[in-house]
Amino acid sequence: MKRIIVSVTNDLTTDQRVDKVCNTLSEMGFKVLLIGRKFKNSKNLNRNYNTFRFKLLFNHGFLFYAEYNLRLFFKLFFTKKNILLSNDLDTLLPNFLISKIFKSKLVYDSHELFTEVPELINRPFVQKFWLTIEKNILPHIKNCYTVNSEIAQIYTTKYNIPVNVIRNLAPNYHKKIHLESFAEKIKGTKKMLILQGAGINVDRGAEEAVEAMQYLENCVLYIIGTGDVISTLKNKIKDLNLKEKVFILPKMPYLELMRYTQIADLGLSLDKNTNLNYEFSLPNKIFDYIQAGTPLLISNRKIIKEIVENNNIGKVIETHNPKEIATCISVIFKNEKLYSKWCQNLAKTANIYNWENESESLKNIYNNLK
Repeated sequence: MKRIIVSVTNDLTTDQRVDKVCNTLSEMGFKVLLIGRKFKNSKNLNRNYNTFRFKLLFNHGFLFYAEYNLRLFFKLFFTKKNILLSNDLDTLLPNFLISKIFKSKLVYDSHELFTEVPELINRPFVQKFWLTIEKNILPHIKNCYTVNSEIAQIYTTKYNIPVNVIRNLAPNYHKKIHLESFAEKIKGTKKMLILQGAGINVDRGAEEAVEAMQYLENCVLYIIGTGDVISTLKNKIKDLNLKEKVFILPKMPYLELMRYTQIADLGLSLDKNTNLNYEFSLPNKIFDYIQAGTPLLISNRKIIKEIVENNNIGKVIETHNPKEIATCISVIFKNEKLYSKWCQNLAKTANIYNWENESESLKNIYNNLK
């Protein structure tokens, strides 16, 4: 049985992409070890594969990355392995070094345009540091995949390497089973909006979504997840007296999250065009909304727009003005015929965009590693 070590810098609890990949690799017969980190409030894991989480002294900034990468290097050095799977640029250096020392096969999964995230584009020194790692390692990567064709083409053009595409598709999901009492408790007779994700950060439209609730009646908004702007959102809710209309919940296990997603009436994804990473992003939540049968309201970002419009499963909005967002939402809920058509199309779309189909491409990659 071939051993594969998968590494990521988060605490593993809510990383859907990595969990799906690890489960697929286990089904293929690989012995999987997933490595991450553990916080004081991290939940226990119950997985079909082995996991290991570092308890670190530092959890933010340069010292965190330095400590994590150093400890990851030695963990990889002293653990049996045939294949290394590095998730994102912040785990790539130790994986690359170990692959050279032990002549192990290395796979790189780029979840986003890492060096173009907003946390880096305004910090040129830090961005240059990560770009240096990227420029010196990626040209030597033989097995690489990312979340969509646009990002794949950017890496291919920039580093002259082949890049496959494995999208963040959600598993085919059984919808709205015995959720009537849960829906009654969470939203009552009101319409429910949902914005979910592990990266509710600056320029992702969360602030505008909250402000839009001032202009909506008989409607509630649930924001579920973590991110840089959560404290800002809480202050905004307080200042605008929206505590009865906007609710913020922490990140939660996938099956629990999907209970909320399924009872929502509209799923939001409102990223702004402030960086290439957001312009070409393909967030997990898009496919969660699809599997939950929840129509979408999205901003005009290239990849997401194509999916929504080509399948006619929601509305693309051209503005981030809160009042105009509210008007758009009101119009959506009034047009029952169009809304019903979106719901019908979502049922068909869920049978196309799901992990069961996408995992076949993943299997092909690991069956033909170079």
